[in-house]
Amino acid sequence: MLKKHIPNTITCCNLISGCIATYWAFQGEYQLALLFIIIGAVFDFFDGMSARLLHVSSPIGKELDSLADDITFGFAPSAIVFSFLNGQWIMDNGQCLAEANNYPLSIINCQLIPYLAFVMAAFSALRLAKFNLDERQALGFIGLPTPANALFWGSLIVGAGDWMKSAPFVSSNLSLVILAGVAVSCWLLIAEIPMFALKFKTWGWKGNEIKYIFLITCIPLLLLLGVSGLAAIIAWYIILSIINNLIKNTTH
Repeated sequence: MLKKHIPNTITCCNLISGCIATYWAFQGEYQLALLFIIIGAVFDFFDGMSARLLHVSSPIGKELDSLADDITFGFAPSAIVFSFLNGQWIMDNGQCLAEANNYPLSIINCQLIPYLAFVMAAFSALRLAKFNLDERQALGFIGLPTPANALFWGSLIVGAGDWMKSAPFVSSNLSLVILAGVAVSCWLLIAEIPMFALKFKTWGWKGNEIKYIFLITCIPLLLLLGVSGLAAIIAWYIILSIINNLIKNTTH
């Protein structure tokens, strides 16, 4: 039947969006890269929904979904970070900035540091593989979801990239700051930290407090910070999840 192919077709649209996002990331067009990550996230939302509504879930669909997610939410944001870091070291004439200024360890700076961004793609794949096998994540997440991580990096580079290049402390240590952030992201992707999902069994306040607080506070963050507000929202999501876990642990 035709309907059994609908979810996988939507998943493939997610994968294609990730490929396009990666292309634009390598071109330094971070806004377009972020746009196609967001488009991929929309497809990712509807493929699972369509599979449930049409009752056509399948093992191949589950594997295909993880593959598409690693491209869109693992490889594409890694490519954005790689391109951003690489642009800090390569001048317009193609020469390495470190070599031109006789900086020590210039080969490491120009040829190694940007590539460390792709470690995030590997950890995203690991997180997705664990998700497929972990039965605890039916109503929530254990570790940071890959779409959230991708939106964080995409919106951070688009919304705050120029600021990071000019801010006094950050600009002089930009590679270290970004790589430290990548390391934290890699840890959060596979960390045993329960994080809430925006799934509602009922629409009442009781039992959904943390979700409503999160949704309400997203609006001013976006209004105040613009695109970089997405990165702030993801950071706030992580903080709220940790607070929620602390409250649960103290009340039990």
